[in-house]
Amino acid sequence: MLRVEDLQVAYENRVIVAGLSFCVEPGQVLGLIGPNGAGKTTVIRALSGVIPIQRGTIFWEDVPLYRLSPEQRARWIAVVPQGASLPEAFTGEEVVSFGRTPYLSWLSTLSEADRMHIEQAMIRTETQAFAEQRVGMLSGGERQRLLIARALAQTPRVLLLDEAFAHLDLKYQIRLLQLIRQTLQAEKMAGVLAIHDLHLAARFCDQLLLLKSGRALALGPVEKVLRPALLEAAYEIPMRVDRHPEAGWLIWPG
Repeated sequence: MLRVEDLQVAYENRVIVAGLSFCVEPGQVLGLIGPNGAGKTTVIRALSGVIPIQRGTIFWEDVPLYRLSPEQRARWIAVVPQGASLPEAFTGEEVVSFGRTPYLSWLSTLSEADRMHIEQAMIRTETQAFAEQRVGMLSGGERQRLLIARALAQTPRVLLLDEAFAHLDLKYQIRLLQLIRQTLQAEKMAGVLAIHDLHLAARFCDQLLLLKSGRALALGPVEKVLRPALLEAAYEIPMRVDRHPEAGWLIWPG
């Protein structure tokens, strides 16, 4: 279980995120929602260890993450950022193979097990066609799928996704979100997803954390968080929320 207690993050003495506490069970997804500047990316970066936290503790099971060595952290936590820069001369397979780097010793080469994880990740994300293609020849959405494949090849315990589906068309948004859910459940990983699309958040997340100005407005199951009054407080516009027997959640400005 991923457990966060009283998380606070500050940049140059300016508090960006404060007082956040939540748990994510293995196999589940927590969705971070809220307007721009709410602190979603900051939470992802704090969980990954990219930025230091000012206060609080982050645990996997009963192990504080600050006690992990860089090598352990790299094995336990995988991050899929939004639109990360990739070396354009590398092939798709080379990019995905970076996910196995935490398991390699100095000057060692990929093992058969490493190659199996790489191949499976590319099959799952439907990126096999890019294996020999140079990254510079791929679209933004195709590159993003390689980033997701790289994270899956890493076989982590915690998967962090920061607007990871923003560059993808609807077909691949749905397919990859379904894949993420299936993988988390099968591998008993905890997932945290920063996402703007409330419909996708409602469909694929087990819990939602609604943020505004770095503070939690609501935390809990989808039906508890996706309420007009809470969404209006976060987004500062009138909101309507409904449930359709076939379409599911319907959320739109009122």
